[in-house]
Amino acid sequence: MKNMGNMMKQAQKLQNKMLRMQDELAEKTVESTAGGGMIKVVANGQQRIESLKIEKEVVDPDDVEMLEDLVLAAVNEALQRAQDMVSEEMSKITGGMKIPGMM
Repeated sequence: MKNMGNMMKQAQKLQNKMLRMQDELAEKTVESTAGGGMIKVVANGQQRIESLKIEKEVVDPDDVEMLEDLVLAAVNEALQRAQDMVSEEMSKITGGMKIPGMM
């Protein structure tokens, strides 16, 4: 029984650390660019896009598909970087142990 109590305390400590980490990750950001820096996307650790900047020079009404492709590339890369950041922070807390349902 004592072992079970210790396991529960450890699980609660881990849960508290993870909650603190989620709050901290909401403040951390990653940046991605596409088109030689003409498109810039900033995402946070909650995998939300915080900003999107498009330089005027890349806007061509005759080639909207290129702009769409550049925006998609920058957004997808920013989200991947945010996910990588979360995974890295999570592994610090869990010691590299994979927990089902977590990043």
